[in-house]
Amino acid sequence: MKQLTVCWAMSIAPAILSWSAIARALPPPDDPPEEILRTEIVLEARSPIDGEPLTPAEYARLQAELQQPNDPPQLSSDVRYNIFLLRLLKLIRTVTPF
Repeated sequence: MKQLTVCWAMSIAPAILSWSAIARALPPPDDPPEEILRTEIVLEARSPIDGEPLTPAEYARLQAELQQPNDPPQLSSDVRYNIFLLRLLKLIRTVTPF
């Protein structure tokens, strides 16, 4: 009879501990569900550049500016010439084995 009580206690203890672990993994009851948070309109925003707070109008203007294509930076003639030489060297190395 004593062994039966010990076996019963050893088999029920892990189940109780696992239930308490599941209960600890749940969010607090006052936490709003994610579905509700997705439908909320965010009225304050942060700049992706420096993190300062922005109004919705400023944020929309900044996003529009960031999405406009910018002209590529202009390189000096020396840098362009060096890039040309490197590409020419790469072409020559693919053709010749040494």
